[in-house]
Amino acid sequence: MTLITAYHSIQAQERSIPTEETLVGDNYGQLSDQARLRTYYIYTPKSYNPDRPMPLVLVFHGDDGTGRSISDVSRFNDLAEQEGFIAVYPDGIDHRWTLRGNSQKKVDDVSFVAALINHLQEIRNIDSHRIYATGFSKGAILTQALACKLPNKIAAFASVAGSLPVRLKPSCQPETPISMLMINGTNDQAVHYQGDNKNQRGALVSIPETVNFWRSHNQCTSETQRPEQESSNQSDRLKVKTSRYSGCNGDSEVLLADVVGGGHFWPGGASSDESLNKLNAKLGFNASQEIWNFFQSHTLP
Repeated sequence: MTLITAYHSIQAQERSIPTEETLVGDNYGQLSDQARLRTYYIYTPKSYNPDRPMPLVLVFHGDDGTGRSISDVSRFNDLAEQEGFIAVYPDGIDHRWTLRGNSQKKVDDVSFVAALINHLQEIRNIDSHRIYATGFSKGAILTQALACKLPNKIAAFASVAGSLPVRLKPSCQPETPISMLMINGTNDQAVHYQGDNKNQRGALVSIPETVNFWRSHNQCTSETQRPEQESSNQSDRLKVKTSRYSGCNGDSEVLLADVVGGGHFWPGGASSDESLNKLNAKLGFNASQEIWNFFQSHTLP
């Protein structure tokens, strides 16, 4: 099932650095990168003070989505207001993300994210030690790629219903430890828990193998702990099983939250599908809150 909400068109207007009165709340922005005009949706909480650096959370939509649609699903704006961070939701070109550029009108979205971070640091007082990335579906796959390629800019990563691309794994050799949270449904029919045929175009590594990849990279030494979080309705079949790996280099951490029996969705998110809203209420697991809790534990040196 998909959680992508109806498309909200983004009409970003070119502007200089905003005045203090226009900083807080909803805004749209744009920048030029790789000869393309790129857009994003930004939410700045009322507690923002231009004289004090604030954490930044980047949230990436899935295919056919927009920055605004994933903000509606994840409800990170509410958390940003409560917890005091800036939430930014970039837009993919044609509602898609591209992990590498080529000559056929494609761009490198990893490079775009690096440019976007630089741009945001010019218009907001961003805490450069506390920049985080998360995403859903293809946005989660982009998040995995960012962990490989931008570890010096982003302090921690969280992918929801995503995994590491097979073709990227051999070259994914970040020079620093990576803190990674993965939230996946074991019955996801779009991002298969057991991975894809490695010869398939766009194939993804299995969820257990991806977790072990990051665990090995970080040289984590702790054993797996698996406390189960049952849904609030004991008759409901869904439950969340958590595996935590600590004792890792550089105080990094790898965390996997399995939604047992769950599909391709953002746990605890908003949806126009009332049955999904009821399922989320029964599950009692809020992915956005779990992600922010995880992010708070990690900073860049």
